[in-house]
This record gives sequence, C-alpha cells and structure tokens, in this order.
Amino acid sequence: MPKKKAKGLTILAIASIPLILVLGNSMLIPVLPKMKSELHISQFKVSLIISVFSIAAGIAIPVLGYLSDRFSRKAVIIPALTLYGLGGLLAGAASAWFANAYTWILAGRIMQGIGAAGTAPIAMALTGDLFKGGEQSKVLGLVEASNGFGKVISPIIGSLLALLFWYAAFFAFPLFCLASILLTIFFVKEKKANKNPPPVKQYVKGLLSVFKTEGRWLFVAYLTGATCLFTLFGILFYISDILEKDYKIDGVLKGGILAIPLLFMTTTSYITGSKIGKRMKVMKTSIVVGLLLMTISFASLVFFERLVPFFSVLVISSIGTGLALPCINSFITGSVPTDRRGFVTSLYGSVRFFGVAIGPPVYSSLMAWSRSGMFLTTAGLTLIVCLLSLFLIRVGKKEKGREADENNDTLFSKLQLT
Repeated sequence: MPKKKAKGLTILAIASIPLILVLGNSMLIPVLPKMKSELHISQFKVSLIISVFSIAAGIAIPVLGYLSDRFSRKAVIIPALTLYGLGGLLAGAASAWFANAYTWILAGRIMQGIGAAGTAPIAMALTGDLFKGGEQSKVLGLVEASNGFGKVISPIIGSLLALLFWYAAFFAFPLFCLASILLTIFFVKEKKANKNPPPVKQYVKGLLSVFKTEGRWLFVAYLTGATCLFTLFGILFYISDILEKDYKIDGVLKGGILAIPLLFMTTTSYITGSKIGKRMKVMKTSIVVGLLLMTISFASLVFFERLVPFFSVLVISSIGTGLALPCINSFITGSVPTDRRGFVTSLYGSVRFFGVAIGPPVYSSLMAWSRSGMFLTTAGLTLIVCLLSLFLIRVGKKEKGREADENNDTLFSKLQLT
C-alpha cells in the first residue's frame, strides 16, 4: 500500500475513535425529553443519563491512561470500544424488556463511560506518538474536528433513530464501535512497546516532576477544555428543552437545529488545527480570542429570545470553542515525553468528561432559576478562564524554527510561566 494512502487510513482510524466517543452523549441529547416522558422520570433524573456516562469516564480515564503508557495504546482502545458497545446493548435491552428500566439504563451508561475512558484521550496520545511537529497539530485538529463532526451529525442520527423507537440509539452504539475497532486493528501500526516499562513508583515520580514544572499552565489548559465542554453541553441541554417545550419542534428538524452551532465549531476546529503548526504565540492568541468570543456571545444571548437571532449569536461562541480546543490539544499532547503522554492526555480527557457531566444538571438548575442569570453566569466563567489563559500561559520570546519543531518531542522549551 502506498505510504500516503496508509497514512490516510491511519488518520481515519484514529479520527473514528473520538467520533464514536462523542456519539455517547450527543446522540441522546434530542431524545432526552422523550426518555423523560416514556420512563416517567424527573428533569434531574434524565440529566443523569448524560452525567453518569461522563462521571464514569472521568474516574476511569487516568487508570486507562496509565495502562496505555505501560502496555500500548491499542491494547487499551480495542477492549474499551468493546465495553462501550456492550454498554449500549445493555441500555437498549433494558429499555425494551427490563422492569425498572431506568436503573439498568444507568448501569449500561456507566459501562459505556468506562469504555469511553479508553477512546479519545488515548487517541490523542496515539497521535502524539505517531506524528511530530506541524503534522501532529494538523492531525490533532482533525481529531478535534472529528469530535465536533460527531457532535454535528449525532443529534440528527439520534432523531432519525428515534423515529423507529425512542431507545433505538442504544442499539446503534455496538455497530459504530465495531467499525472503529476494525479500523484500529487493521490500520493503526504502533511502534514497539517498551519491553521494560518503568515501575509504578518511578512512573509517578516522573509525572510529579511534569506537574511541578508545568503545573500552572497545564491547570489552565485543563480548565479551558473542561469549560468549553461544560458550556457546550449545558447550552445544548437548554436548547433541546426549549425547542420541544416552547417551539414544539422535535424529530429530525430538532436534530438539524441542534447541529447548527456544532457545525460552526467543527469547521473552525479543522481550520485552526491545519493552520497553527507548532507556533506557540498563535496557539495562545487563538485560545484567548476564542474564550473572549464565547464570553461576548453568552453575555449577548440575554437580549435574544427569538430562535433565528438567538442562534446567530450562539454560533459566535461555537467559533470561539473551535479556536480554543485544537490549540489546547496541541499544548497538552506535546507537553510530555511519550512514556507519560497517555496519563497526561487522559487526565485532560478526564476533566473534559467532568465538564460534560456537570453541564446538564447545572444548567437544569440554572434554567429553573433565571434565563438571564444562566447566560451571565456562563459568560462570567468563560471570562475568568480567558484571563487565566492570558496571564498564566506565557510563550518564550524566541520561537525555534520549523526544523527544530519537527525534531522536538515536547514543547517544554517553548513555554514559560509567570
């Protein structure tokens, strides 16, 4: 097989992993109101169907990240995707045939969450292993775009599947997982695993040294990723509710409307990832500008209630998210040596999952409190994160040339802290 084609299939396989991951929550967003009525549960309980998935993933991610560093990325990704698919089968079977279906659905979602822990974060580490320099940033941009593309199509897929029966989405997960498993098995060729991995004590000591020297900007990077996902899923939860309750819009049309801001985010993520290379100043500027756009958009939504103006302003925040996330991914993936990359990127994935987990229940409470308060609180949060990024991440005055970028395994030499 030609080298270029082989590389393209490798990228396709890696990109399929976060695509599968994002379906886990986004595909269910348009179906949540129907679940609420069919299962006769409260708004809070229906939000837990999203939250338990993300909490389980957030807890499991650091463990699977360590295992991927100790053994190999594929040794974690393939079993994780298998568990993900089996969790979908359990949730679907419970919805169709089990008594006390809600409890079993939550059990299936926890299984899916644990499986999800071994998907996108490990895929980021795998990208860092296989690609270097500007090519690494480009592939990471594609990975984030794949994540965003999943968010775009998943509400539509979820709405279409719900036309069959409301729990059909659960049965679709195993099919998607199988496709990603086959792509990973056949087209991802890892470098030989370390035959003598460091003992746990030495591994932990190395991680502590990373966080001691790079802790402040890593904290800001983690917080930024979590904030982007928290606000994204919180707002999607709000939109899903008002479309059905206030506008009587459901089905495929609802899924298509939910996809609009996600499409802008995905397009921006792809363009950002393809342009930033390893230019640290450009990355930092993109993060700050992205968070600023999110702040302006969320604060302005207070004044817009009609659907078309509301979405016109909302897409500004989606563009901001698309500017920030690929840059954060590149910072974190390039921040540590290969033998500890899985844990650090997994910890990043963990905080992103917790952002997703708390989004729906927090926004459920904010919706009951005040619409204006909800948007202004969101704007205040993104502004704080914007200022932290501006002042705590400093880029060295002199950046090394492109050739050095291609040879460097980490970005330590390019970042300094205040």
